[in-house]
Amino acid sequence: MSKQQTRRQFLKKGVLAATALPLVGSGLMSMNSPLLSTKAVKPLKILILGGTSYLGPHQIAYALKRGHSVSTFTRGKTIPKIHPEVFKNVEQLIGDREYNLTVLENRQWDVVIDNSGRRVQWTKDTAQLLKDNVSMYMYTSSTGVYYPYLKGDLTEDTPLVLETPDHLSEDEKYEQDYGVMKANSELEAIRAFGKDRTIVIRPTYMLGPGDRTNRFLHWPLKLSQGGTTLVPGKKEDLVQYIDVRDVAEWFIRLAENKTSGIFNGVGPKSEQTILEFVKAGAKVFNKEINPILVDDYDFLKKQQVLYAIPWVMADKTHYGSARTSTKNALAGGIQYRSLEATFKDTLNWWQSDAVDPKRKAAYESNSNEFHNREQALLDLWKAYKK
Repeated sequence: MSKQQTRRQFLKKGVLAATALPLVGSGLMSMNSPLLSTKAVKPLKILILGGTSYLGPHQIAYALKRGHSVSTFTRGKTIPKIHPEVFKNVEQLIGDREYNLTVLENRQWDVVIDNSGRRVQWTKDTAQLLKDNVSMYMYTSSTGVYYPYLKGDLTEDTPLVLETPDHLSEDEKYEQDYGVMKANSELEAIRAFGKDRTIVIRPTYMLGPGDRTNRFLHWPLKLSQGGTTLVPGKKEDLVQYIDVRDVAEWFIRLAENKTSGIFNGVGPKSEQTILEFVKAGAKVFNKEINPILVDDYDFLKKQQVLYAIPWVMADKTHYGSARTSTKNALAGGIQYRSLEATFKDTLNWWQSDAVDPKRKAAYESNSNEFHNREQALLDLWKAYKK
């Protein structure tokens, strides 16, 4: 039986998709925020570094609805596939964060949103260039800055690791490098703009229609069918996640309010275990399930089941991964869509013509994907328990 990808492969795939890959489809993503059609009191000029992939199009669509004007800065290589209709109203600037920022020189904006900060030097260069011509710098970070997640209740004041230690495994090094990069990038933004002019958001796993990692897809597909369902993890294992559209809209509202500071972009509002998450998902589709809790970490590790997002095995280095504080986020005005919206919108998107049939076929036939391993894992678990 084929095994799941390694944790490093999974992380690499997720990082690349979150920062570089386009979403597919439009018109399927319900933007059911109570503030969606409400105009901002003062229109802003917003510059988004990136903006054509995943998080960016949602930010742009919401910002335009609120009456703001938007410019994007990209290499001009990604054709937006989600909310493509809004880009006719966007100023699209072309350059390269590695070596060509010329088009940003001597321009003024109210806010810059840095979605494409994948290197510390990129953040340093753009922040230093823009600090005298932009009022606020918003940096899209990650809860990965807390790795290793050795304890629970991770707050925005938790000390961060700023250098990758020696003697790490390949997977550990990859995860640590990403967190160190994000942490140091945050510092570069703050050094240039100052704490009172910088907003940092650290999202956890962002879910929703169009996520090309397929990391959440198993659950809406499985739970919409019902029946016997493998649930990995111990009954007390917590999960954390957030709809990408909730993060996108929150960015714009924080910019409007000039709410400087650092915020964990984490949900749900209240603690939720993996078992509660699965049962809630089944309820969305009005399906009966027979959840089989596979709660032996040794067994799961042997079978390379280390994650089934939003579940991540709470081993030593990941104990606090799903125990990140939401206190500052709630005080900062974050709003959460219902889990029903995330489940249904993701499933509707996947079943629509917006997703390439070749991609569907590749996912459905991939022996490494969790959905194709579930029955074999259940059989092994039954034998293991005996």
